[in-house]
Amino acid sequence: MHTAPLIDIRPATLADASLVCDLLNAVDTIEIGRPDTDLHAVETDLGHPEVDLARDSWLAFEDGRLVAYAIVWDDSGAERIDLDHYVLPDHQEAGERLLALAEERAVQRAGGNGAARAVLHLQLNSRPATDLAVLKRRGWSPVRRYQALTRALGGMDHRVPEPPAGLVLRDCAEEADRRLAHALLQETFREHFDHQPRSYEQWLDDIGARHIDWSLVWIAALDGADAAVMLTRDDRAAMGWISNLGVRRDARGRGIAGHLLRHAFAVYAARGRDTLGLGVDTLNATGALRLYEAHGMAPDFSVDTWEAVLPVT
Repeated sequence: MHTAPLIDIRPATLADASLVCDLLNAVDTIEIGRPDTDLHAVETDLGHPEVDLARDSWLAFEDGRLVAYAIVWDDSGAERIDLDHYVLPDHQEAGERLLALAEERAVQRAGGNGAARAVLHLQLNSRPATDLAVLKRRGWSPVRRYQALTRALGGMDHRVPEPPAGLVLRDCAEEADRRLAHALLQETFREHFDHQPRSYEQWLDDIGARHIDWSLVWIAALDGADAAVMLTRDDRAAMGWISNLGVRRDARGRGIAGHLLRHAFAVYAARGRDTLGLGVDTLNATGALRLYEAHGMAPDFSVDTWEAVLPVT
């Protein structure tokens, strides 16, 4: 006689960060063949001031083992609500129970914003540990794909590239430049899919600013006018990472993005990194994917954005 597993569910706490990180790395290993989650990323999510852990997070245990995790957050202040959801493959019942709780809470948050519906977004590996049949049965569908690209560093990458005429880079060691970096990112990503406007203080919370090395965030000025920004981070165990690269519309097509990429290759190679990675929207209208591929970046894995639209009752 088959006995249904006993599933214990409770909210997450800040003290659970290591436990959650271990689960996420177990899922990473199943999906992409290696752990890819760092503890500080989990701590940033659990400690975000806009997340009420008692109401916005859930851990599911079977026989004392953490097998699923979910968290909800609200960047939009309107109908768009985000959630993360991770489950080990053989524990889909626990995963679906957390998904149901997260959906319910997302509807509450959208309703609290005055919205008539909740538009939920969830990012999953294109070959996820989650049973996609569960998502589809609950009304979810994929709406966008992102590609993680990587490039091996070495050899000629150690040579700092010569910038195009009139282009000067500076880092964001100064507070004024950090605020400018935020403004440039808000402007250059305004029309990107799923972009949510964020204040400077909210952005610092979102990126986990205490883990950012601001000497690795660069603003590019062309002929004295600030034209582009690139946010990179060297706090991931697996590789260096380019979080954002944005160029103002009137400065595109002048080699700025390519130079920033080559500059990052040189800096990270000099720091002893052997790989640099980034994520790109495959439908990005600016041609970013072609640019990255032209600079030797190759596909590592892909991530799909799944969407569900639920009425606020």
